[in-house]
Amino acid sequence: MNLRFAGKRITGLLTVLPAYERLFVDEMANYNFSPARSLKLKDVMGYDRRRIVDGPVCVSDLAVAGFEHLFARGQLAPSDIDALVVVTQSPDYLMPGTASVIHGRLGLGYDVFCLDINQGCAGFVVGLIQAFMLLDQPAIAKVALVNGDVLSRKVSPRDRNSYPLIGDGAAITLVERDPNAAVVHASLKMDGSRGGALTIPAGGMRQPCSAETAELHEDAEGNSRAADHLVMDGSAVFNFVMTEVPALVDALLRDTGTSVDDVDAFLFHQPNRFMLHKLAEKLGVPYEKMPSNVVEQYGNSSGVTIPVATASNFAERLRRETLTVCFGGFGVGLTWSALLMELGPLEFCEMIDFPSQGADHG
Repeated sequence: MNLRFAGKRITGLLTVLPAYERLFVDEMANYNFSPARSLKLKDVMGYDRRRIVDGPVCVSDLAVAGFEHLFARGQLAPSDIDALVVVTQSPDYLMPGTASVIHGRLGLGYDVFCLDINQGCAGFVVGLIQAFMLLDQPAIAKVALVNGDVLSRKVSPRDRNSYPLIGDGAAITLVERDPNAAVVHASLKMDGSRGGALTIPAGGMRQPCSAETAELHEDAEGNSRAADHLVMDGSAVFNFVMTEVPALVDALLRDTGTSVDDVDAFLFHQPNRFMLHKLAEKLGVPYEKMPSNVVEQYGNSSGVTIPVATASNFAERLRRETLTVCFGGFGVGLTWSALLMELGPLEFCEMIDFPSQGADHG
């Protein structure tokens, strides 16, 4: 599906990352692999350190900390928010929605439109598309888009396929109408028939959590996980990304008359450095135009990785100039997407830490 939006722009971007940091080398003893094999994986994939929540921290905690930071600095007021869109696959509760939780904690007005979207790795682009559509309503002038996940709480510490790369975090993106904004072009595709490649089998109504779903089982590769944990078919996901994403991005650039040289930055979801380098090669994009340092420094926080890649690599430039960017998200669903737009100058573009709770990590 190809989409087009006029008169909308991003005005500010804030990321909130847990202060608690874990090092890959400190966790290698958890895995049924030799240190040499684990270190080889570290070098290939670009693992080093990641940020994860400390204790029972939820998405609403990270988001509320971000909003309070913006309120305190005068960059946003509660009365400015006309719509609150929350994109997460680790909600605080089955019900109510996390947007309602954040709405209540911030004391927002009764007329604020609250919406939860169950999306993961492509969630930043999907959330932007929803925000742009909401801005077509005369009553909505400013949308606060929250992307957040705390999936480290749903990954087995003995799963070397997933645990070393998962990080946690949240991002707040402000989206507003602007009659002078350049046209935004987006493309979005989904294939639910391949959804089993990335899944958490237990925890929903189909298979509620129980003592049985919490039991660890070792797979053929030596990883131990339970049905309560995230399960990823790494080969299937890699093949999906290499097959589908370049074709979608190429088509978006071709249909908009845009060359790779015209784009200042390709800000893609950050599964790992290896996959991003392969994507860059397929698209003919120089590595420096497609940052791949987020998993190495912060971890893979699902849909939050795109805002993190943006703020950690381009914050200073985006506060003072306009860049042509191509956002790209791909993963859970399976879903793949790309969005081409002019970004900046932004009123704010920064990263803040969420304080550690001081838990015993042993």
